Amino acid sequence: MPEPQAKRKFGLAIQIAIGLILGIAVGAIFYGNAGVAKVLQPVGDIFMHLIKMIVAPIVISTLIVGVAGVGDVKKLGKLGGKTILYFEIVTTIAILIGLLTANLLQPGAGVDMNSLTHTDISKYVATNDTMKSHSFLDTLVAIVPTNIFDSIVKGDMLAIIFFSVFFGLGVAALGERGKPLLNFFQATADTMFWVTNQVMKFAPFGVFALIGVTVSKFGVQSLLPLGKLVLSVYGAMFFFVIIVLGGIAWMVKVNIFSLLKVLKDELILAFSTASSEAVLPRIMEKMEQFGCPKYITSFVIPTGYSFNLDGSTLYQALAAIFIAQMYGIDMPISAQISLMLVLMVTSKGIAGVPGVSFVVLLATLGTVGIPLEGLAFIAGIDRLLDMMRTVVNVVGNSLAAVVMSKWEGQFEPEKAKQYLNSIKNDKGISA
Repeated sequence: MPEPQAKRKFGLAIQIAIGLILGIAVGAIFYGNAGVAKVLQPVGDIFMHLIKMIVAPIVISTLIVGVAGVGDVKKLGKLGGKTILYFEIVTTIAILIGLLTANLLQPGAGVDMNSLTHTDISKYVATNDTMKSHSFLDTLVAIVPTNIFDSIVKGDMLAIIFFSVFFGLGVAALGERGKPLLNFFQATADTMFWVTNQVMKFAPFGVFALIGVTVSKFGVQSLLPLGKLVLSVYGAMFFFVIIVLGGIAWMVKVNIFSLLKVLKDELILAFSTASSEAVLPRIMEKMEQFGCPKYITSFVIPTGYSFNLDGSTLYQALAAIFIAQMYGIDMPISAQISLMLVLMVTSKGIAGVPGVSFVVLLATLGTVGIPLEGLAFIAGIDRLLDMMRTVVNVVGNSLAAVVMSKWEGQFEPEKAKQYLNSIKNDKGISA
């Protein structure tokens, strides 16, 4: 008897891409129609709520299991020090590339501010005012939670990581008596990854709704006056991923294009939703399959969401110079060095703040004499820019897990090779 014909099944990346294209089309057709946003927004909100629902349980369970498996405070401290050092070096390079791009391409020169839409940014100003009352020492103190359940509710990732590391060390200290607890968290992690895979089936609908709402509100024509800024940001970020992150990957003997292939579903989802949280569980799972140990992926990747925002810091540097150019303000080398130093501090540890890049820019511009009002002119296209910087953040944090695994001598190249082969052989066909 002849074998049953294989039935082609679209992979997640294709499904999300279709949702993205249809969302853009629907948003463009119904541009200015508030009713479309009312219909689609709940669908997008449900998807983002589902993502937020699973992030904390996955980070807690995987980090506890990973740390308990190591059980060595010195080893974890060494990993933490190396990780923060790496993050600081790479984000500084990102800032320098943002400054260099702005100086070479001059995207703000000659922009007619009368042709730009002035967007309300009062919510970002309010967030910035709240942040000003907290010093750097306050931020360090806040890493230690007073109530872990409150931190989970707020999505305070640094506090969650701090608690999980200590809890994992405690489980390890119990020895055999801690085995039932360790088994519980391992089962929790496995369960939550299953839940994640089910949630991802809803991703194409969530992407369709989110992008449809955005396009219906702002339209495509809002891009035209700021087209040079958009092209400059996208060009700089492509350069950063291929040349800078590609160079780092080459140094640790990993092909950046292989990594991008592994992450293709997550990168399309991150681009569509402009949310790093949307892909956090999946990239942790994939980097472990790619040959990184659980304790490294579960520590490095969530920590990177606060300290390794490569795309965001590159954009902040470029946008600051863009606004200065738009107002005709000369920024000498000394002022740009000051801007870089300020960004190196202000861009860390606030990933959970809504509109984080705008908040960081508000906290930074005034210190170097750039008008804060300039942000109101680029707020309308921030969503489009946020989509690309989210992709860069995801790639940077995924690569960081590989770099730290290599640095610690824990990377498994054979496992990575097998995983790449499994992806290559997966043609998206099911019987």
